[in-house]
Amino acid sequence: MNHKEMLDLTIIGAGPIGLACAIEAKKAKLNYLIIEKGVLVNSLFNFPANMTFFSTSQLLEIGNVPFISHNDKPTRRESLEYYRRVYDSWELKAKFYEQVESLTPLAEGYELTTSKKTYQTKAVVVATGFYDRIRQMNIPGEQLPKVKHYYKEPHPYIGQKVLVVGASNSACDVALELYYKGAEVTMAIRKSEINTRVKYWTKPNIENRIKEGSIQAYFNTTVEEIKENSVVLVTPEGKLELENDFVMAMTGYLPNFQLLEKLGIQLEGEHNRPVQNEETLETNLPNVYVAGVVSAGLQTSKLFIENTRIHAEMIVRHLAG
Repeated sequence: MNHKEMLDLTIIGAGPIGLACAIEAKKAKLNYLIIEKGVLVNSLFNFPANMTFFSTSQLLEIGNVPFISHNDKPTRRESLEYYRRVYDSWELKAKFYEQVESLTPLAEGYELTTSKKTYQTKAVVVATGFYDRIRQMNIPGEQLPKVKHYYKEPHPYIGQKVLVVGASNSACDVALELYYKGAEVTMAIRKSEINTRVKYWTKPNIENRIKEGSIQAYFNTTVEEIKENSVVLVTPEGKLELENDFVMAMTGYLPNFQLLEKLGIQLEGEHNRPVQNEETLETNLPNVYVAGVVSAGLQTSKLFIENTRIHAEMIVRHLAG
């Protein structure tokens, strides 16, 4: 592609909503391009290998491509296969392993610079999700190699003492899978109970494993320090140092606020929500839009694939006038 060519639309992020935006752009005969810093549906690729979605396959469909799964709730593997099929079926245009670095206004449109190239575009959609940046605990020892913020599979942790930090869906899934595969699992939970939003088939399971003592859980507890061979917890009864081999810090993830600010998108309120027109999703920058979960700022639990698919239609409808 000639870098002097003026694109109608550049989509930052090749997740499900980024793909949905590209599909709508193609249907509207817009000259578009997706730019992705990682792989196709990069966030889903980083999910645990054995993860099962809370949503049904039908609710995850985009572009009128049927999503067929073996069970009502599809797995990570099935979702990767599905979105590959969407990408191929629609013959979408995308550049992978390309990091967006800056956005500069022109007399008409913008100049968008990446780690590999410079593009000119009339409009931009930011659909970067929220799974790419970890929520740090900001404690001593967090940078040790034994600390993992992303979990893939249980095999490396067989016979190991593992501390799981958190009580959300990811933390409970990780704790259960590690326990069933032979790890000695302990949980450090800031609040007094398991998160009420944990999947309905997971919550009673983790609560029963804790109740019977198979998984040791410390409630109302924080991690003060991580050492080479131990962890220091602050419990209601005081400090406690436990032997430890690995820490699974399932503390959550954040939208890429640094990228939004670098592009010139203003954030507002305590949740750092991007400034946006509720009907068009246009930000404070003309013809620059947010789509998907990133449009909610820190309120990531309010938006999902199934209730943000409409964002693509809203944005392209506005662009098409």
